[in-house]
Amino acid sequence: MDAGWIVSKLARPAPMRTSFVEVRTSRMLKAPLRLSGEYLRPDARTLVRQVRAPYVETTTIVSSGTGPGQATIERGGKRRTYSLSRVPELASLQSSFGALLGGDRATLERDFRLVPRGTRADWTMALLPRDPGVAARLKQITLHGRGAELRCIETVPVKAGETQRTLLATAARSAAAQLDAGALAALCRGG
Repeated sequence: MDAGWIVSKLARPAPMRTSFVEVRTSRMLKAPLRLSGEYLRPDARTLVRQVRAPYVETTTIVSSGTGPGQATIERGGKRRTYSLSRVPELASLQSSFGALLGGDRATLERDFRLVPRGTRADWTMALLPRDPGVAARLKQITLHGRGAELRCIETVPVKAGETQRTLLATAARSAAAQLDAGALAALCRGG
């Protein structure tokens, strides 16, 4: 499997949108937290995450061409804006997600070591952070896909037990009826 083939197939020029179902596990939660909503990319510099359930929240990340950019979180009528310089791992993830959607393999490889596996019909690609600050918090991101479709993003932090799975597009629609965390994990990994 070739990382270049995967990156070229996942390129989605702005504007674009896709539904998501996100499942977070944590030792602090009695049950996995399940969020649903939509990702939007209105232009090449902006990524918007709209959570619609179980609460309403909009996170807008805007990268600037010259500086770190900013993140704005709106929830319950309150709005907070932060410089991405305060959360460098978020800036790195936004840059990488933008590079992925832009088909920019060079930027992805600057920030991550890419480890593709599988076949073109059913593949995974691990993104292993190169930056020591990001690597101290994030073990890896694994992309799961079929053909040209990115179906799931599995984020594995260094701290065990805190895995986050984000199902996208058809996998998110298939997850709509699933409540069991195990079934959602299997769906993420190609089930």
